[in-house]
Amino acid sequence: MKLFFHTLRWKIVNSVKQYKTGAVFHLLIELCVRSEEQSLAFGGQAIIEGVMMRSSTHVAMCVRQPDETILTHSERIRSISDKHRVLKLPFLRGIVGLIETFYLGVRGIYFSSSALLEEEEKFTYKEFAVVVALALALSSIFFVLPFALTTVLGLTGLIFNVVEAITRLVMFLSYLAIISMWGEFSRILQYHGAEHKAINAHEAGAELNVTSIQGFSRFHPRCGTSFIFIVIIVSILLFSAMPDLGLVARLGYRLLLIPVIGTISYELLKLSDRFRNSIIMRVLTMPGLAFQRLTTRAPSSDMIEVAVEAIREVRRQSSS
Repeated sequence: MKLFFHTLRWKIVNSVKQYKTGAVFHLLIELCVRSEEQSLAFGGQAIIEGVMMRSSTHVAMCVRQPDETILTHSERIRSISDKHRVLKLPFLRGIVGLIETFYLGVRGIYFSSSALLEEEEKFTYKEFAVVVALALALSSIFFVLPFALTTVLGLTGLIFNVVEAITRLVMFLSYLAIISMWGEFSRILQYHGAEHKAINAHEAGAELNVTSIQGFSRFHPRCGTSFIFIVIIVSILLFSAMPDLGLVARLGYRLLLIPVIGTISYELLKLSDRFRNSIIMRVLTMPGLAFQRLTTRAPSSDMIEVAVEAIREVRRQSSS
């Protein structure tokens, strides 16, 4: 079994070394389903052979290296909204929050890939710009292709928007199902499960050790998977409210409204966190929990150990 895991690690390292840009592209889906847990001011994300944990003031990245040791990097972070209070207003804070979370997530991926390669590589804004371009291209595909397919059917009005949204969801889930069968990526999904278990244990006030955390669920109601479903509902409502100005105009505002849909969905996600114990919110988050069976896998004990180290480190830094 140990040899099996070493073999998988070697494949990941070679994949990153030879096709780093391609590897990051495939890992963008992990950013799309990144955890948005904000209860107790903690959130997290799986990275390559590791876990990243974040508080409102610090971020910690922990990676299992080929020699079995855990490499830990932590640093203080400060949101730009702390400098400009106007950016804390609703909807503006969503834009800032999504950009900053995405930036830290990509940095985490580059840090973990460099750790596996055992070489130091600086993450520059140029590399971030490349990843942003890839992310925008991927997002555009998921908006343009469903629109084109639904247009061919000759549908109109609310029915058009609903069918378009369902088509988008089916495409997204199909993509998840395909990449989850890739052996190397399945380990990232296991670390995603480890991160969820650690967050659940943290929020429950349980002891942060492997034995305790193994008993918690790998599903979390405020995972980014739930964010995807909120995006779909918001897109249906928003597109239905827009006037029909012709095919080109309808396609245009679908692309232009992507940031608007994201910020509205961000606010609704925060609202679901505030009222997470209500029956309505539990019902609304059920689809996201169900589809986390695709975006998470049951983690091994050594993966949970990495998640434990990450959450302990960010707690130490945040309390100091």
